[in-house]
Parts: sequence; C-alpha cells; structure tokens
Amino acid sequence: VQVVESGGGLVQPGGSLRLSCAASGFTFSRYVLTWYRQAPGKERELVAYITGSGETANYASSVMGRFTISRDNEKNTAYLQMNSLKPEDTALYWCNAWGEGRDLRGQGTQVTVSS
Repeated sequence: VQVVESGGGLVQPGGSLRLSCAASGFTFSRYVLTWYRQAPGKERELVAYITGSGETANYASSVMGRFTISRDNEKNTAYLQMNSLKPEDTALYWCNAWGEGRDLRGQGTQVTVSS
C-alpha cells in the first residue's frame, strides 16, 4: 500500500513539468488525491486536489491557471501538469491519498525552477 511520486527535476522559469503519483495496493478510485509542496523555511502548501471520480478539482490561488491536476483510475496514477513555472514554485512536491480510513503520503519529488 503506497504512493510513489516521479517527474520532478530542474527546469527554467516559464518551463513545464508533469509530476506523476503512482498508487498500488489499494482501490485508487476511492481516494481523494492531493498534491502538496513545501519549500525550505516555508510552511506546507496544498497545491491541488481531485476527488476519486475525478469530477471535482481545486487549486491553490498561487497555481490557478498554471497547474492542472488529473487522474487515470485505470492506471492508478494521478498527475500534476505544471506550466509557466516560476522560481517560487521550487519545492518538494508530494502526493497524498486519503480514503477508507487511510492517509497515504509518498516520499516526494523535488522541483527546482531556476535559470
């Protein structure tokens, strides 16, 4: 029972990355999936979340219009498409799956936006 993130890296300002969150060991479609981030010296920030069915998604105001959360329940994977990246998006990003009495967090993937 786990979630594993991938897709982080170094990107220039204005660039794009797509993060993935691969789930295993549980019924993925029954879980709300949330992406969080935390930069050094800053508090954790909820970036976006999506309901189990994928019908509803919400975003932090800081990423609205630039990031898109999605999920493919057939592949047990969620995604965070990040466009128009800014240096202030630099952080450790992780996914969290919540449901059926469980709260699962991955190890995270580092995103660095720098020229």
